[in-house]
Amino acid sequence: MDFKVAGTVNGITALQMDIKVTGITKEILEAALAQALIARKDILAVMQKAISESRTAISSYAPRIQTMKINPSKIRDVIGKGGATIRALTEESGVTIDISDDGVVKLFSPDQESANKVVEQIKELTADVEINSVYEGTVTKIVEYGAFVNILPGRDGLLHISQISDERVEKVSDVLEEGQVIGVEVLDIDRQGRIKLTKVDKSSKSPPE
Repeated sequence: MDFKVAGTVNGITALQMDIKVTGITKEILEAALAQALIARKDILAVMQKAISESRTAISSYAPRIQTMKINPSKIRDVIGKGGATIRALTEESGVTIDISDDGVVKLFSPDQESANKVVEQIKELTADVEINSVYEGTVTKIVEYGAFVNILPGRDGLLHISQISDERVEKVSDVLEEGQVIGVEVLDIDRQGRIKLTKVDKSSKSPPE
C-alpha cells in the first residue's frame, strides 16, 4: 500500500492511502501509523533546527501580491495609449499588473523591491498637480516666452520667462536648456488645466508626497 501521513507534534492532520487489495488489518494499520509517527518526529526535529517559529515577515526575495487603490478616473493614465504604459511597467519590472474598474490595482511581483518600484511609478502616474506645491521637473522644450517643464508623467507646465529669475532674462536659452532638471512651484492651474510655474531653489521646499 501507499500510505501518506501528515501532521504536527500534536497529532495527525491528514491521511492518504492507496491499496491494491480489498482491505488491510487493524494490526497493519497500527504498525504503519507507528512508523509514520517516528518518521514525522524526525522530520519535525530537523525543521525545528532550521526555523523554530513562523517568520514575522515575508523574505524580500519572495514573490508576493500587493494591492493599492487609485482614483478610477486615473486608470487610463496607468494603462496608457494602446496599453503602452502598463506594458512598459511590466516589462521593466517583471511585475504583473491587474486593474479593476473600481481602481483596485493588484501587483504580482517577484520580490519586494520590484513591487515598491512599481507602486511609486503608479503613484506618480496618478498624482494630481497641486497649487503651491514644489516639484523637481525636467525642461522639455524652450520657447521664446519661457520653457515647458515636465513635473509629473504626462503633465507639463509653462515656466514663463518672467518667472525664471529675479533678474531680467533676455533669452531663455541663456539660463535653461532642454533636459535640465530644476525646481519649480505651481502658481496656478487654469480651467483648461494649463499649469503655470515659477522657478525655485530645489532645496527651499520639499516636493509633495
